[in-house]
Amino acid sequence: MAKHASSPQKSKRPTSFRANLLSALAGVLVVVLGVVGVMWLSTPSDTPEEAPSLPVAADEDKPSEAPKERKPAPAAKKATGLIESTTHTRLTDTTPDPDPQARTEGIIVHPRSMITIHQRPNGKAIGKIGPKQIGDTWLPMIAEQDGWVQVLLPSKPNGSTGWLRANQVERNYTPYLITVHLKSMRMELWKADKRGRQPEVIGEWDIGIGAPETPTPAGRTFLLGSMVDPKQDYSPVILPLGAHSDTLDTFGGGPGTVAIHTWPTDDVIGTATSHGCIRVPKDALQQLQDVPLGTLVLVDDK
Repeated sequence: MAKHASSPQKSKRPTSFRANLLSALAGVLVVVLGVVGVMWLSTPSDTPEEAPSLPVAADEDKPSEAPKERKPAPAAKKATGLIESTTHTRLTDTTPDPDPQARTEGIIVHPRSMITIHQRPNGKAIGKIGPKQIGDTWLPMIAEQDGWVQVLLPSKPNGSTGWLRANQVERNYTPYLITVHLKSMRMELWKADKRGRQPEVIGEWDIGIGAPETPTPAGRTFLLGSMVDPKQDYSPVILPLGAHSDTLDTFGGGPGTVAIHTWPTDDVIGTATSHGCIRVPKDALQQLQDVPLGTLVLVDDK
């Protein structure tokens, strides 16, 4: 009897232990799953696709109202629907050069892209200008004010200026200056030293200028480009300026742009016989080819 009574007791003890163990493990598992679930629900996603969207403003959360269109900032306004300032075009509402015979400090600017020209700082848009024309576009800076630069323009009318945002242009410096005297028919090339002191004359020549009926325009202009024209043989290189004839809308198939160039014969030097261009000796043209685009050219009546 004793052996028979003890036998069931031995068989029940492990069964009760396993049941208690499984029950305990099940409880622990439920707790762990609960904690993990809470952590998963409360942890933000690291992937952009699963990130929560930003809340909508109260006045834009009405289904009956369309979202309001936001106007771009003035600096982001694109130069569309405007005339590009080139030697072929004419702009209106430009500001005349305030001092047509003044020298500058040699600062020239280059548009990084197609940008808007303004009549004055934060003023009316009057045109646009890009980084390329006859080569790279470099313009002489004649004034600066509160994040804006005033430059001479290559388009008609002569002496036109405009304002560009300073953060939309690249700056550089040219130590050169070209002066042209119509009455004496003389040209000088000036260059400042490395310390930026008053420039000194490094070259001077007798020149030919426009005839009385097609005069070379006086005023402040600049070297717009350097080009080779295979259709002509009067000059190996032509240096167009940012100025135009006041009497001819076109000549030579072009827009009446005044340029510096040579001539096959020297008898034109010291005469007023051109259509407005400035005729120079060959050695002058050779030296002028080293002058950076954007360099100021002062043409006076002396």
